[in-house]
Amino acid sequence: MRTATIARKTKETDINLTLCLDGGEVKVDTGVGFFDHMLTAFATHAGYGLTVTCNGDIEIDCHHTVEDIGITLGKAFAQAVGDKMGISRYGFMILPMDETLILSAVDISGRDLLSYSLEIPTERVGDFDTE
Repeated sequence: MRTATIARKTKETDINLTLCLDGGEVKVDTGVGFFDHMLTAFATHAGYGLTVTCNGDIEIDCHHTVEDIGITLGKAFAQAVGDKMGISRYGFMILPMDETLILSAVDISGRDLLSYSLEIPTERVGDFDTE
């Protein structure tokens, strides 16, 4: 099974994350409700197994939790895919969903880059700061 378990502890967060690219249980508890929802939807629709627990300084702001889980999840993906045998390097998806149209392209070459373009109509989604 293509699985990785990563622990990350900083002054702001304490994270334990397990990712299984071949499926499994999805259980997410970050303390940030909207983020839990999005990570659960991500793993469920991708067919991944994902367990995440995080104790973070969310009484100040949730951005450390979100950033550090992003770093941890990226490391887990890199570890789980290993030598990348049997995996297509490129992938894309166009998805109409509710009032949105999502265009996503992924290249797992190992070079880091995130680019996005969107208008965020509100400062918060529940307790989640969209900034």
